[in-house]
Amino acid sequence: MQHFYFDHNATTPVAPEVLGTLVTCLGEVYGNASSIHHFGQSAKQRLEAARRQVAAAINASAQEIVFTSGGTEADNLAIFGVTRAAAGPRKHVITCAIEHPAVLSCIKQLGAEGVEVTCLRVGGNGIVSPDDVRRALRPDTVLVSVMHANNELGTIQPVAELARIAHEAGAALHVDGVQALGKIPVDVRALGVDLYSMSGHKLYAPKGVGALYVRKGTPLTPITFGGHHERDRRPGTENVPGIVAFGAAAELAGQRMAEDTERLGMLRDRLESAVLDRIPGSGVNGSRWNRVPNTSNLYFDGIDGEAMVIALDLRGFAVSTGAACSSGALAPSHVLKAIGLSDERARASMRFSLGRGNTTAQVDALIGAIGASVTHLRRISVHA
Repeated sequence: MQHFYFDHNATTPVAPEVLGTLVTCLGEVYGNASSIHHFGQSAKQRLEAARRQVAAAINASAQEIVFTSGGTEADNLAIFGVTRAAAGPRKHVITCAIEHPAVLSCIKQLGAEGVEVTCLRVGGNGIVSPDDVRRALRPDTVLVSVMHANNELGTIQPVAELARIAHEAGAALHVDGVQALGKIPVDVRALGVDLYSMSGHKLYAPKGVGALYVRKGTPLTPITFGGHHERDRRPGTENVPGIVAFGAAAELAGQRMAEDTERLGMLRDRLESAVLDRIPGSGVNGSRWNRVPNTSNLYFDGIDGEAMVIALDLRGFAVSTGAACSSGALAPSHVLKAIGLSDERARASMRFSLGRGNTTAQVDALIGAIGASVTHLRRISVHA
């Protein structure tokens, strides 16, 4: 039986072009980028070339890119780094209820350390209100952290407007861009953000590498300690092969974005239209319009999402109920709860996230499998 992958928001396969770059680098560029001899300088050159590629992908300067182990570390460095660098006896940070756990857990820890925290609610469309952010700002607010695109719903936040509002109050804006980079155009200068988190494995690069954009002049205290790597912002010998692959993936994403956006948007709409037409008691969670093109979050009343994941897997389709890092949790998705869904409907919801390898034929086969699975699960639920 063939298996088809519809869980690209959890992680992506490494692109063939990126894999070739990675393997070559692993085999040939084994020097430490901090060493001054030939092998070290060869590694340093590849590292800095990748830094320029990642910077170009978001219209930043290379000096503003800090390489990390992934999106979670980038979020941690941004949130702790800016908050701890801020002066003053009292500090206040703002975030919203649909953020990724990599952000919410940081904010919770800051609260435990005595920082005052405001976590804003969002509407049923899955988009934070700029007016709510404006009302929450205080004289001691040092940071606002709001994601660019939500990992479960795909909804896009009004980042440029939030940046203006935060800056008027003297606060910095951090944006978790892990699910946006490569799916929609990202221009950190036009957006006006101070910090922007990225991750390679959402972008057809390998796992274990990410980056944080830190706008020049933004105070940032390191959260780990060691050598003088990454301009004293993140110590540790750099993962040169991973970083080089990340750079290649970022450049490739820029070249393919227009094509990917149009094709994946059409496939996503084809999936949704068919499901809504054919399956009673189904619907789309969050806004249908202001989303990244590859993501659909659908509910199927009367079924259990985890059972649906298993049923579709048995039919050869990989999907998810939400964030991969939360899989197996008994509680319903905090994102779906935050936009007003009942526990029952949140548990009956599925995330479908498409990628470059998906085809029209695969989507049509998935539509058939969803219909058969929903019918089966509803039947056994009635007889249970």
